[in-house]
Amino acid sequence: MSEISNNYINLVIKELDLVKIKIAESISVSSIFFGGGTPSLMEPSDIGRVIKKIGDNFDLTNKTEVTLEVNPDSVDKIKLQRFFDEGINRLSIGMQSAVPKVLQTLDRTHNPENVSKVVNWASEIGFKQISVDLIYGTPGESKEDWQTSIEAALALPISHISAYALIVEPGTKLAAQIKRGEVEQVDDDLMAEKYLMADQLFTKAGFNWYELSNWAKNESHSKHNLSYWLGENWWGIGPGAHSHLNGERFWNVKHPNSYKEKIELNQLPIADSEILNKNQIESERLMLSIRLTSGIETKSLNEKQLNNLAGYVDSGHLNHSDWQRGRATLTLDGRLIADRIVREILL
Repeated sequence: MSEISNNYINLVIKELDLVKIKIAESISVSSIFFGGGTPSLMEPSDIGRVIKKIGDNFDLTNKTEVTLEVNPDSVDKIKLQRFFDEGINRLSIGMQSAVPKVLQTLDRTHNPENVSKVVNWASEIGFKQISVDLIYGTPGESKEDWQTSIEAALALPISHISAYALIVEPGTKLAAQIKRGEVEQVDDDLMAEKYLMADQLFTKAGFNWYELSNWAKNESHSKHNLSYWLGENWWGIGPGAHSHLNGERFWNVKHPNSYKEKIELNQLPIADSEILNKNQIESERLMLSIRLTSGIETKSLNEKQLNNLAGYVDSGHLNHSDWQRGRATLTLDGRLIADRIVREILL
């Protein structure tokens, strides 16, 4: 594994040099995110090489957020300490559930007891920013199961929590099991109840929602995710990575061999790209902004959009006082029908 990690990182380092040539200007990097696959399987020293190269090519500060996604079965305390020493200052831990039968349905293999071990080790080492991800709505998951997962997460020394509704993707093992009747269908009403449960318990524990599926303690919002939701620039490194730069979206070749070939030819490994038109940029702004506590400035909406949204103010799905102050923001009830509200402003 060490040799594979080292060889892959050598290619990543070369890609970062090609990116530097392409950008050809000094930029300040607000966040670095090691995700996709299981980056915690990598050698900490190789992760450190990437952080150093980004620092050499661009500008890092002591406020730069450096996140590592962690599978709780893939690290021990010594390895976590090494990641910390290499410059990782935020962990995002894939918890999903604290209930073994739910993890089994999700086809997740980690031992739920390891989540507690890893988070407590991280806290002891000195990580101040620790996030866990939960998934709700798994077929067969009762409200009691979901409460067990919530309480297990909140018992940990964490600063951020994400709770995502299960989406059953076509072609997956779970989709096939549902189609064959081996597991029950996803219950939308139960999903809504679970979201309300989560919000109530997270808020009571001092976590405030700032995006539809994300809650954080003070000063613990994910800078990286906010950059996506606010339509800012980002550059993805590695096979299949996606990027966005000044209205252009592009993505790397997926196959590792193709990626290696292009890098060794001193070519950026870009597979394709698209220039977003004004309508696409505006649609994405509306879809993403409505998910945030800050919502949408009403002066940026046209008369038809304002008329379509007015009914949601009257029904209590949009905050009345914020509307009076010139912003369209979701109430708790509004968050449950966010997709429907978005459709009203994309017409």
